[in-house]
Amino acid sequence: MPAVIRVSAWIKVFPVLLLALVLAGCGDKPQPLLMTSGDNYPENLSQWNVLQISRKKITLPESVIPYDLNTPLFTDYASKLRTLWMPEGKKARVVDGEIQYPVGTIISKTFYYPVSGSNRTVLLASEGDQSLFNPKEGLPLEQARLIETRLLVHQEEGWIALPYVWNEQQTDAVLEWAGDSKQLSVTGINDSKEETPFTYITPDANQCAGCHAEDDNRQVVKPLGPKIRHLNRNFTYASGEDNQLAYLIRNNLLDGLENLTGAPQNALWPNGRPGETLANRARSYLDANCSHCHNQQGAARTSGLFLTMDTPLDARLGFCKRPIAAGKGAGNRPVDILPGHADQSILTYRMATLEPGEMMPELGRSLSHGKGVDLVSEWINQMDPDAFPCVGGGYGS
Repeated sequence: MPAVIRVSAWIKVFPVLLLALVLAGCGDKPQPLLMTSGDNYPENLSQWNVLQISRKKITLPESVIPYDLNTPLFTDYASKLRTLWMPEGKKARVVDGEIQYPVGTIISKTFYYPVSGSNRTVLLASEGDQSLFNPKEGLPLEQARLIETRLLVHQEEGWIALPYVWNEQQTDAVLEWAGDSKQLSVTGINDSKEETPFTYITPDANQCAGCHAEDDNRQVVKPLGPKIRHLNRNFTYASGEDNQLAYLIRNNLLDGLENLTGAPQNALWPNGRPGETLANRARSYLDANCSHCHNQQGAARTSGLFLTMDTPLDARLGFCKRPIAAGKGAGNRPVDILPGHADQSILTYRMATLEPGEMMPELGRSLSHGKGVDLVSEWINQMDPDAFPCVGGGYGS
């Protein structure tokens, strides 16, 4: 009888642990955390069960889907493992051309750098997203330096942004509301062997919201990456290669997109697909890196410079447009884009400079993206000045 009493008390004290043991005994695998309300967010990333973390590698639960973007956002040459999870029985829907994800959805983005052999202090620059991740084998930790994982969690009251910073042992990441910074050094920029020191900055939760709030009037956080034009590309899953949108539709995870023919598609970074023009590649780059603020409802709307894919080829895209309030950020250049002259265009100056208050984007980088600047410069330089005449003393208003 005493033994029975002790067991009963143990059950009352540890019901969650007992349930976990029972489920494990039945062969059930842990599922990502469904948190549709409340603000008692897990302290550790591992508690979300979005990534399966072991000593040797990171793998994904079966219900968590990896994905990639056509042209990814540049973040100091970091590689990124992007994942999407939706609650069982739920699916995303396309409404008015945008994907709306169900409550409970978790979108993750893990930032890491490949390392050079046994020397883990030498980080390698990456131009793509998932340079080491393999859907079958996972992400080998002996070849990577993990920096941070950002979560977007869709709750009933809206999306919440959560920044998690990895520990030095790469065993887990901790929620850091105030963000973080690390002194790092990267090599391989533009294939150079020279090491470039820089400060890697993990934004705080408010800064995350600042970028993800496309409508500056409401400050409503929204996903930026997993949109139709960014997802419309092939990806090699554990089951084989497939178009990412087709994969979601086939697995009953996406409704409202009946035909992929004619679906918007940004250019494939860095070299583009056959037939993708220089203009399409450059504008896709600006769309991915700038348009979350530079749109008609975004935080940079007062600049009058809009860099979305559907902006016409006129002053709204920066052609011959004088800056409204750039100050020193103009770099002593007259207009945002001077056709035929990248070296006289404010846009390329702000992409290249590292001066605080002048560099663009304002957040998310401490280094300049050489290939991005080169791409946009080439696009501007090949423009015919006679086709886009700048009037009014040489420049438009």
